Amino acid sequence: MEGMLEPKIQEKVVANVEVRNVFKFDKASVAGCYVLDGKLYRNAKVRVIRDGIVIYPTGEGASAELGSLKRFKDDVKEVKNNFECGLSLKNYNDIEVGDILEVYEMIEVART
Repeated sequence: MEGMLEPKIQEKVVANVEVRNVFKFDKASVAGCYVLDGKLYRNAKVRVIRDGIVIYPTGEGASAELGSLKRFKDDVKEVKNNFECGLSLKNYNDIEVGDILEVYEMIEVART
């Protein structure tokens, strides 16, 4: 009976990333970032926070994904605390200097 219950899913913030510079190209914007704490993963979900307000994605259950994650000129899977990186977001180009990217993952919580 317990196996038929829906799993409880909870968000866990794994990193906070500060946008320090923005490079605009024809089709995309690349953000030069600094990982303030935690570890940034390529497949993690992201929220853009500007002045304490979530700018993107808006809406219940919406999530944004990284388009690319680079250190220097190399594609990487993760960037650790106190390192710089370049990233872009899928379907979003309005990144500004000073934005905070809150990186989170969805984890399954044990049922009680």
